Amino acid sequence: MNVISFLKDRIMLYVLHLVCMMALGGFLLATGYHRDACLLIWICWLLILLAWTVYEYRKRKQYFSRMEAVLAQIDQRWLLGELMPFSERLEDRLYREMIRRSNGAVIERIHAAEETRDAYREYIESWVHEIKAPITSVALMCENHRSEVTRNISAENSKIENYVDMALYYARSDEVYKDYLIQETDLGAVAAEVVGRSKYYFIQNAVQVEIDCKDAVCTDRKWIAFILNQILQNSLKYRRETGAWIRIYTERICIEKRTRGVRLVIEDNGIGIRAEELPRIFDKNFTGTNGRSHERSTGMGLYLCGKLCAKLGIGIRAESEEHAGTKVMLKFPVSMYLLPEMN
Repeated sequence: MNVISFLKDRIMLYVLHLVCMMALGGFLLATGYHRDACLLIWICWLLILLAWTVYEYRKRKQYFSRMEAVLAQIDQRWLLGELMPFSERLEDRLYREMIRRSNGAVIERIHAAEETRDAYREYIESWVHEIKAPITSVALMCENHRSEVTRNISAENSKIENYVDMALYYARSDEVYKDYLIQETDLGAVAAEVVGRSKYYFIQNAVQVEIDCKDAVCTDRKWIAFILNQILQNSLKYRRETGAWIRIYTERICIEKRTRGVRLVIEDNGIGIRAEELPRIFDKNFTGTNGRSHERSTGMGLYLCGKLCAKLGIGIRAESEEHAGTKVMLKFPVSMYLLPEMN
């Protein structure tokens, strides 16, 4: 609040004072008072009005400054009505009460929305666990009765399982901390497990996979397996027609001859990504040119990877050239206390 806005807000009051001063001056002059006496009365009136204006401006400015300070310190700003400073003015007290009632209604709506969201997430999680049973049964039947048909069924079954996992991990992505176990994780074993899970899909599409991961990191094995699987599914989806390959390997990040981290690299020789689209591949629902011209894409896989990596403290970035392949890199910070042998 500045002086000009304060004066503009009270312009009608000052107009009223001016009219009253003119009316009083005219009355005094008409009843025989000397002009100097009228002038003295006007000067006193103006001085009193000026003093009142200065006092009122400072008081209101301090009040709103305290309110702005409170608003800047709280994260949940809809609680402002509960924390507003006390004011002697009836108008301020009425505004405070109306804000409190309005905020109370907002908080009730937020609680209702949270309950609905939690109920929906619980339903999704229970549905995923129920659907996992027939998916596993189909995989076992295909494994026990190997043929060209069952291999194709198994490959499609892997796609279904991947989409089911996406739904489950999306539902849990906001609360990673509730299902997070940090332990020493062999990235080579995780990569082999993820590739083995979709082996028929790789065979069906004639994609060669090489794994060279000799390093271990401290992270959550299950979440990393999901992230790696989503990246591999993208590499499979946007592969080249012939001679397609995917390489999964690790690199140590060294600073001053000391290992400061491990980089997990997933590299392919697929169709690549356009340079102008590369910064957006981790955005929600972004499919890009490839997603429109190839298999149906939802734009959720890499979005979940980016979101989960941020939750897990893992850096993720991608390098790509159109028609020259893509390289996705996950950077794991290494704890020198947990892995002293890597120094």
